[in-house]
Amino acid sequence: MRLNRFLASCGLGSRRSCETLIREGRVTVNGDICVNLAVQIGDRDLVTCDDRRVTPSKTLLVMLHKPPGYTTSTIDEKGRRTVYDLLPPEWQHLKYIGRLDRESEGLLLFTSDGELANQIAHPRHGLEKEYVVYLEKPFLREKKGVLIKGFPLPEGHAKMESVEFITRRQARVVLKQGLKRQIRQMFETMGCPVRRLVRYRIGHLTLDDLAPGRWRVLSEAQIAGLKRRLA
Repeated sequence: MRLNRFLASCGLGSRRSCETLIREGRVTVNGDICVNLAVQIGDRDLVTCDDRRVTPSKTLLVMLHKPPGYTTSTIDEKGRRTVYDLLPPEWQHLKYIGRLDRESEGLLLFTSDGELANQIAHPRHGLEKEYVVYLEKPFLREKKGVLIKGFPLPEGHAKMESVEFITRRQARVVLKQGLKRQIRQMFETMGCPVRRLVRYRIGHLTLDDLAPGRWRVLSEAQIAGLKRRLA
């Protein structure tokens, strides 16, 4: 296993951030500082970072049903509640994957694996995210093609993979992108502000009966299935 990937599997961040650790001379392999990004690590190699031995950790992946009123951040500068207030103290180090804005609800993932977090979040992997959207006023169904074709937003060209209207005020939306407040901005641009937004699915993982404010640790089989989808 390449050194940067090994460090990522130890929970030290993404492969790219681990490459920075290596270039800065903070990593040793068998007692020697190693700045070679391509070096291969075997079972008998001793690796340290900042003078502390590091070993691959078992991946922890946690699903949270985020209620409205919590910010997706480790600390809120205004002193508001964050999603970490809903997790046990020993999980405060976990990395959240993607964001849900303060008033949005639904599925939010946390992990100890920095590389997995980046794979799930990065749009190049095309992992679907499904939302249920409640609108302030009726939407003209014949305009849904505009949402699928997309249009420019401040962060880039925004588009939806699919839009299924349950009623004229309620829709199921699938995204593969993750632009900031994308769904809210797209519907508002179309003249229909969002009243409520719930993320129900990421890949094959769904909220099911998980109650708001509750969390669930995902099984090794679920994590393996997710990794296969990202491969």
